[in-house]
Amino acid sequence: MVRRPCDTAKSAFDLAGALVALLVLSPVLLVTALLVRLFIGSPVLFRQTRPGLAGKPFAIFKFRTMTDERGVGGALLPDSARLTRFGRLLRASSLDELPELLNILRGEMSFVGPRPLMMQYLPLYSQEQLRRHDVRPGLTGWAQVKGRNALSWEEKFELDTWYVDHRTLWLDMKILALTGWTVIRREGISAEGEATMPPFEGSSPKYLETLPRCP
Repeated sequence: MVRRPCDTAKSAFDLAGALVALLVLSPVLLVTALLVRLFIGSPVLFRQTRPGLAGKPFAIFKFRTMTDERGVGGALLPDSARLTRFGRLLRASSLDELPELLNILRGEMSFVGPRPLMMQYLPLYSQEQLRRHDVRPGLTGWAQVKGRNALSWEEKFELDTWYVDHRTLWLDMKILALTGWTVIRREGISAEGEATMPPFEGSSPKYLETLPRCP
C-alpha cells in the first residue's frame, strides 16, 4: 500500500467537504429521513458492515430503501421484492447515499474511491482486484462515472485499480463533477433485470489469466 503526497490533501478535503456538505444539506437530510420513516418505516438508516481501507470493517450508513419483508420460511425476500417505489426514487437520485457523509467525517470513507462492497466478497477477489482496498472507499468513484451498475464486476474492478494507480486531487474533482452529471441523467442505476447488481461470485479462471501477476 503506497501513500502518495496527494493523499494528505485528499484527507483534508474530505474532512472539510463533509462538514460543509452536512451543514448545507441538513434540510435535505431531515426531509429525506422523515419521508423514509413515513413511506418505509423504522429504522430510517440502513447500517451494514463493509470493508474499508486494507479491508478493515466499518459500518456504512445509508437511507433505507427496502422493507424487511420475509417469506414463509422467515428468510428475507429478494431485493427486487423488498425495494419500494420510494426506495427506487432514492436510489435513482442517489439521496440514499447522503448519510455516508458521516462515514467520510469519521475517516472511514472518502468522497472519491472504489465503492465499499460486501464483506463476503473479500476472499473472492484476485490479488489484482484486492488492490481496490489500497485506498479508502468512496461515496463515488471512477467506475461510477464510467457506467456504474451497467458494468460487469470485472470492468468495475479494473476501473477501481486504475484509480488506485492514477489518483490525484484533480482527478477527484473531475470525478465529482462527472458524478453530478451521471446522477442527473440517471445512468447505470441497476444491471439489467436486477435491483442493483447480481452478487459477485468470483471471476472466471479464463478472465483471471488475463490479469497482471503481482510479484
